Amino acid sequence: MSPALPPESLATTLWYAAPIVARVMEGQSLADGALERVPAARRPAVQDIVYGTLRRYGEGDALLAPLLRNPPYPVIRALMLCALHRLATWTDAPHTVVHQAVEAAGQLEEGRYKGLVNGVLRNYLRQQEALQQELADQPAARLWHPDWWLEKLQASHPEHWEALVAADNNPPPMGLRVNLRQGSAAAYLQRLEAAGISGRLQGETGILLHKPVPVSQLPDFASGAVSVQDLGAQRAAELLNPTPGSRVLDACAAPGGKTAHLLERAELELTALDVDPARCRQIEANLSRLGLAARVRCGDASRPQAWGKQPQSFDAILADVPCSASGVVRRHPDAKWLRQPQDILKFAYTQRRILERLWPALQPGGKLLYATCSVFPEENGEQVAKFLSRTPDARLQTEEQWLPGAEHDGFYYALLHKLA
Repeated sequence: MSPALPPESLATTLWYAAPIVARVMEGQSLADGALERVPAARRPAVQDIVYGTLRRYGEGDALLAPLLRNPPYPVIRALMLCALHRLATWTDAPHTVVHQAVEAAGQLEEGRYKGLVNGVLRNYLRQQEALQQELADQPAARLWHPDWWLEKLQASHPEHWEALVAADNNPPPMGLRVNLRQGSAAAYLQRLEAAGISGRLQGETGILLHKPVPVSQLPDFASGAVSVQDLGAQRAAELLNPTPGSRVLDACAAPGGKTAHLLERAELELTALDVDPARCRQIEANLSRLGLAARVRCGDASRPQAWGKQPQSFDAILADVPCSASGVVRRHPDAKWLRQPQDILKFAYTQRRILERLWPALQPGGKLLYATCSVFPEENGEQVAKFLSRTPDARLQTEEQWLPGAEHDGFYYALLHKLA
């Protein structure tokens, strides 16, 4: 279904974006595929508005509160949130934004709320300065994060929490991982520059683009010359660094980026495990594009029978465990509004179970890399310290906390060695 609006207009973009934002407001994750159902030609523009609106949801929510007497339908409220975001970024065309939002409202809920949308947005423009001043004493509105999240950041990273908030509130960088089986990173960077795409080398396989581009513009992306992968995520394969011929388990493998990186670096007998059948198919598709092969199994990493092996079956294990995603929230801006404080404890419990179940599958003398995309200590250093205290044959070799910044997202890594 498409609206009776000009296809390339802001009104059409808002019409597509509003229901997606409304779903998040009602508790649905962006991972449910709603954006993938938007026509491909409109998807980049719709994603830009959806992500921007959700990044600054705390601000938009606070701005709407005094302008609305009664809560409207979620999709109408979401439309106004999207319009407020666009007003913040199109400061030279406010009346155009209002007009286009009203046009979009005409195609939602039988057009009954065109007047409401028009009145609320015009009231906002008239009162904008005063409304913005009222946000000064509302941290969630001013800093675009839930209060409890801000408190956790301040407690766990007292010297860096403001930088973390700033990083979360900006679009993420675009990192590439060059497939060394098809050529060097330096050679691929030359191909990018010939195509008018600028970037710089980062490590053995990484390239940081100066400006994100669609993957369709990357030379030979379809034939596996390169993958999109954050530079911080590329650290996993470097740290685990299994020797050629090793038996390796990637225990929470989807969508397969780290699996592929391991296989690009060395010939391995690799099992890629994930609990979600759809995401297992995504692993297979990614490996196929890159010309790589692994044994892909669908199962729960906390259940030993999932990978169908006996104890001490693997020389190396990557445990990229489920977590709060607090280190990659700029890529998943819905997460900070959908998460609740008690979710961190639930993730920590799952992480503990996975660690305890995987350890017996590791060969004596082997190594396990515990990884998260979190910045919260309960999921990272505290989790590993507790594991070490109750596991006599485990030793910590390396521990790294990557905080999100201009070049990479946030990750935690702990490389554990099993005594022989």
